[in-house]
Amino acid sequence: MRSDIVKKGPTRCAHRSLFHAMGYGPEDLEKPLIGICNSFNEIIPGHIHLREIADAAKLGVASAGGTPIEFPAIGVCDGIAMGHTGMKFSLASRELIADSIEAVTMASGFDGLVLIPNCDKVVPGMLMAAARLNIPSVVVSGGAMLAGRYQGKDVSVSQAFEAAGKFAAGQMSAEEMEQLEAHVCPGCGSCAGLFTANTMNCLTEVLGMGLPGNGTIPAAYIGARRLLAKRAGALVLDLIKKDIKPRDILTLEAFENAMTVDMGIGGSSNTVLHLTAIAHEAGIEIPAPRFDEISRRTPYITKLSPGGTHHMQDLEEAGGIPAVMKELARKDLIHLDALTVTGPVRDRIKDAKILRPDVIRTVDDPYRKEGGIAILQGNLCPDYAVVKASAVKEDMLVYKGTAKCFNSEEEGVNAIMDGKIHDGDVVVIRYEGPKGGPGMQEMLNPTAVITGMGLKVGLITDGRFSGASQGACIGHISPEAMEGGPIALIEDGDTVSIDIPGRRLQLEVSDDELARRKAAWKQPEPKIKTGYLSRYARLTTSASTGAVLK
Repeated sequence: MRSDIVKKGPTRCAHRSLFHAMGYGPEDLEKPLIGICNSFNEIIPGHIHLREIADAAKLGVASAGGTPIEFPAIGVCDGIAMGHTGMKFSLASRELIADSIEAVTMASGFDGLVLIPNCDKVVPGMLMAAARLNIPSVVVSGGAMLAGRYQGKDVSVSQAFEAAGKFAAGQMSAEEMEQLEAHVCPGCGSCAGLFTANTMNCLTEVLGMGLPGNGTIPAAYIGARRLLAKRAGALVLDLIKKDIKPRDILTLEAFENAMTVDMGIGGSSNTVLHLTAIAHEAGIEIPAPRFDEISRRTPYITKLSPGGTHHMQDLEEAGGIPAVMKELARKDLIHLDALTVTGPVRDRIKDAKILRPDVIRTVDDPYRKEGGIAILQGNLCPDYAVVKASAVKEDMLVYKGTAKCFNSEEEGVNAIMDGKIHDGDVVVIRYEGPKGGPGMQEMLNPTAVITGMGLKVGLITDGRFSGASQGACIGHISPEAMEGGPIALIEDGDTVSIDIPGRRLQLEVSDDELARRKAAWKQPEPKIKTGYLSRYARLTTSASTGAVLK
């Protein structure tokens, strides 16, 4: 066993004594040591209940003949971090999570891992660690929050963010906003729509690193979540016996399955960053055009919030991710022989059924014939840009507007709230990329305020968007402004042309004029010059390569 390096032989006498100090006896040390990485904390609603999930996973490990050993991972709540300096740390925390799991696992000699995430950067951070370490591992998440109820409708946190815009536009009173905020988040779990956390938890299933139901069983269904965690804990011992490791599962075919399901369900645009980064750790490079190729051929068959009115509990009732995969397989879009922690995809989905046709449509009658995410190129984004096309209204898929430029998210939000943005504009928020932000913060505040105010405008940025964002919001523009990308050269009054079906994002300025502006451009001083974010800014790569660290 791998753990023999910390427990076998006369030179490990001191090591064993340290285990004894924690209550591990000789019989415990004869068994495989399984690290239980638990991202429980008291600042993320999706993580507040993870002690119960970890306890269940430990029961599963013990029942299958292993010794469970729990250790922590950090996490950031994107909702609480949104709209201030804290959001700069969100994407950057992904690397800290992966690095810290690597450090503890290598120092401790674990034979296998059960990884317990739930929210935005924790899920990809743990998957990156699994791919990097390549020891038998299973991911079991905490589950989705139930939708709230307000005035007879299902609601989630996205309505709370949009309330700021409605309030500013005089469409909602302070009392109504207070009532809404008391109802949108009824309990534990990752926020109820198909936002980044729930998308990544679903794609963990598709990648094969989690059990069926990992992405869709609500957190409030604690019995079902505990059972899932117990099974995950026991499963690690089986993977050790069979010597099945993450890189056996995280193959190119697995990533293509994940991209396909992502397009079919209309997942968060952040998945382009995260799947690219996880694949990088597995030794696989995914060029951005591959996402678009898969999107072009994949029908969009679910319409969950923010693109629709259904939430994760509805997708679970409808048959979950296995039903989605089986339906997409009808068009030969799924690699059925791809390996999962429980065997090939083919076996996992063979009994799946669509139980609510109002939630999961067939491939013959999709919401759209193409997938939920589009990759754009043009003179504004020579590398690429990303848009969640499934959350864009039909009349905004092709749009031309007048640029209004801001060099930070805060400047942009203030202008929107002060009534300085009007129908026909394109809001440009730049110097918010991986290096410029630094940290490529999410921009749910400006997009939600725009939606709440009912403005018909585009928004482009070298930053990124929340999975809860909706509208003609184009992010990940690469190269970013801090590297002198074309987004840094836009001036107020320029015309920006958006053509999502045509996959184009153009600045209607001549090449000669752009060259003149580039020659005059000077890189600004970094916004943050000390601490972790300063190091992150120096080491991170472009969004086009997953914003991974060099």
